[in-house]
Amino acid sequence: MKSDSRSIGLFDSGLGGLTVLKSLAQAFPEESFLYVGDVARLPYGNKSPETIRKYGEQILHFLKQRDVKMLIIACNTASTVFLKETAFAGLPLFNVIGPGASAALNATKSNKVGVIGTSTTVQGHAYEKTLKALRSDVNVYEQACPLFVPLAEEGMVNDEVTQLMAKRYLAPLMSAGIDTLVLGCTHYPMLKADIAQVTGAGVTLIESGDVLAKIMQAHFATHGGAAPVGNKSTLQICTTDVTSHFARLAQTLMQPRTFGELERIVL
Repeated sequence: MKSDSRSIGLFDSGLGGLTVLKSLAQAFPEESFLYVGDVARLPYGNKSPETIRKYGEQILHFLKQRDVKMLIIACNTASTVFLKETAFAGLPLFNVIGPGASAALNATKSNKVGVIGTSTTVQGHAYEKTLKALRSDVNVYEQACPLFVPLAEEGMVNDEVTQLMAKRYLAPLMSAGIDTLVLGCTHYPMLKADIAQVTGAGVTLIESGDVLAKIMQAHFATHGGAAPVGNKSTLQICTTDVTSHFARLAQTLMQPRTFGELERIVL
């Protein structure tokens, strides 16, 4: 099959999508990636679907202009407004909700799945609809966790405040007896240790990045387009507002992978 050395483009509202980028960069070391973090307009979780759609289209057009070969919405909130689309401007388009839902159904033994996400993600019931479309008898328990994104963006990991909020948010889900919890925002894996303190070992935590890597692997096997063997990969991170705080946390989160100077973009 024909190979393609162009970059894979992906975006999120801020730092969170870097958890997806890290998983993909580890799974595909020869692929190049171009990431956009829309820091200037963070968070997406309290904005209307119409506004989120507008922001998402602006970023997808930017990535298209940079000649990427495929597009990934590495943001659960943005994924909710592009949920049924598999292409954009002629490029393959992937989101993180479908992979997360499939992984949760494979993991659950009690058929009780919890979902945590931003207010927009939970209010739109994107995970519940996707889970029930795949398995109609699954019991889905959703909980909005609006403070998790700012806590993650502030780097408050292994923190008493974060763990206190996790206890408050997760109490209804734990009472329902879930055995699987979808981290329905790409910021949330940054807080995985704090969340696990509350859920314990009996609850499987689902991250979208690892599952998305398997889906991309299947896409390359079927359609081609993977980078050629021995390709010298690159990793470029763009943001709509460059801050030393973002740069520091991004460097820490992406280790051991490195990237060049952050590029500020105007959409």
